Order: sequence, then structure tokens, then C-alpha cells
Amino acid sequence: MKNIRVLVVDDEPGICSGVKRILSRFTVSYPFMDEDRGFDVIESSTGEDAIEIIKENPPDIVLLDNKLPGIQGTEVLDFINQNHRNVMVLMITSYASLELAVEATNQGAYDFIPKPFTPQELKAALENVTKHIFLRSMTQKMNKEGKEVRFQFLSVLSHELKSPLNAIEGYMNMMKERQAGEEIENYEKVIDRSLERIKGMRALIMDLLDLTKIQFEKQEQRLEQVHLNRLLNNAIEAVNPYAIQKDVNINVHADQDIYMNADPNDIEIVMNNLISNAVKYNRDKGTVDVYLEKKKDEIEMIFQDTGIGMNEDEKSKLFTEFFRVKSEKTKKISGSGLGLSIVKRIIDLYNGQIKVDTKPDKGSTFFVKIPVK
Repeated sequence: MKNIRVLVVDDEPGICSGVKRILSRFTVSYPFMDEDRGFDVIESSTGEDAIEIIKENPPDIVLLDNKLPGIQGTEVLDFINQNHRNVMVLMITSYASLELAVEATNQGAYDFIPKPFTPQELKAALENVTKHIFLRSMTQKMNKEGKEVRFQFLSVLSHELKSPLNAIEGYMNMMKERQAGEEIENYEKVIDRSLERIKGMRALIMDLLDLTKIQFEKQEQRLEQVHLNRLLNNAIEAVNPYAIQKDVNINVHADQDIYMNADPNDIEIVMNNLISNAVKYNRDKGTVDVYLEKKKDEIEMIFQDTGIGMNEDEKSKLFTEFFRVKSEKTKKISGSGLGLSIVKRIIDLYNGQIKVDTKPDKGSTFFVKIPVK
């Protein structure tokens, strides 16, 4: 868990100790954040002391009282605005000085908290500013990566989402105008098609979220002992309804209780994608064989199917972002074209390798090797 440094500048000891107590076990969590954020609180009773602390090691957030012995809070705010604009300032003020607090926000403070404040009021203010800090950091990372990545994402989103949205809009208008009659049964195919389009858009959005997380947020991996057999069983259970529908038999050949040090989300993405593809691109009444083995210095996973396979040109582009095999056999198979590029990025993070052996109409076999250390 990443912690956010909070500097409390107030000459009332009760305020400082109260903030420290409230935030000691408080964490902020949003679905779009890579991990929860906790808080490390440091204290200062004067503006002069606060400036020295900020000079030495700028905090992320400053809770700043205006009425201080010596220089006032607005002078500390001026110093921050001139020298450390990334530091977020929340003014602490009494209700009698609300006009001053509003003026301070106009001069660069992020927000203000009237005192006395309740624990919930403080937590709500910290949640809001923490979200702002996270989103700002993500924007900065994207700027460092350059405009090309953002342009690619926007291009793909506009292209991939425009078509299904147009189709769904057409289906909705068809039902609104009762073009097929008044009975709901007349629109079953239209409803099914709409749901299928929505499912495809959801898959694209989830893949884009995975890709952005890997690309921008994997500087610090959260590693733990992962039970690979359990993750493999979960992946098979997830795809099993579709396998039953296609009458595809999934066979598992695995050693018992294989563990590795990894982020479980990473391994789950790898297994889900490779098993799902082995079923989706298989023939009806086909088979999928999955091998999981721990060797002396590496984990080996093999995903073998009896599906449609690929030619050499398709194979060479397989791990390229947004590439999809397009043929008469795949036109009814939905996907974002991101799954295997995400798998490749994850395996690269672990200094592993992924290779594929494939032939048209003979099937494909994916070989994954990840070092144990």
C-alpha cells in the first residue's frame, strides 16, 4: 500500500493529534486506483517550521491553519505556490474566517475545512484530494510516454466503440418504432444482438484497463506466493460454459500444488486469455490440453488446442496490439485484439518467454516459460 505524506500546520496540539488519530487507520480506495492509499502524518506548529519541512522533503498534502504564531498561513501558501505547486493545500479555518478561506482557495489552495471538523468531514476531504493526486500522477505518466500512446488509445476507442453503438442505436429505434410488430417475441434476435454488442464493448474496455495498468502502473509489482493450480481451475471454470456450448473438452495435466512469487492478477490475466482463446478459436467438439509444470528454475505452461490455427503472416503479428485474425472462420468471434499483447507484456515483466507453434486448420500451441526467481 502506498502512503501519502500529510503535513499538519496548526499551533493547537489537539488538532494535530486528532488528525493523526483519524488518519492512522484510514485508507482511500477507488476502483481505478492500482492500490489503496494510506497516510503518514507529520506535524508543525509554526509557519516558519512548516516551510523548512517543505524545503527539505515536500509532502503531498498540507493541512494549513491560517492563524499561526509568526508568519501566517497565507504566507506559507504563497511559498508553496511559488516553489512546490504539486503540493496540495487544504486550509483549516474557523467558521468566523470562512471568507478568508475562500480567498485562500482563489489564491491556490485546493480546498478548505472549517473547524471544528468531524472525522468524517476530514476523511471526505482527504478522499477527494487523494483522488486528484492519483489522477494528476497518471496524467503526468501519460505525458512522459508521449502523445503516440494516447492517440492510439483514442483512435481504437473511437473505431471499436462507434460501430457497436451505432448498431445498438439502430436496434433501439427499431423497437421504439415497432418495426417488427407489437409483440416482444418479435424482437428477441434484436435484443440478443444488442446484448452481444454490449458484451464486446465491455470486453474492450476491460482489456484497455488491463493494458493501461500494465503500461503505466507496473513500476512496483505486488508480489506474493500464488497457487497456480487454483488460478488455473478458476480460469477453466470461467470459460467452461462456452466450452460446453461448443462441446470442447478441456484436459488438465498439472503437478500438484505449484506456487510462484507473482502478482495473482497478472497470472490470472495470462491464464484467462490463453484458455479462452484456445476455446474460442477451436472447432466444435475439439479439445484443449493445458500443461502446468514446475521445473528446477522455471514454471512452464502449455496451452494446446485443435482449432483453426494461423498462417505465418498471422503468427508474426499475433502479439501486436489491436491485431485480430480476420477470416471467414473468425468473423463471428468477438474480441478486442488486445488480449495477447497484454499477455506478452505481463510475461516480459517476469523476464519470461511466450512462443507459439501453429498451422492452419491444425490448431495452435502456446508455450509459456517464467523464471522461478
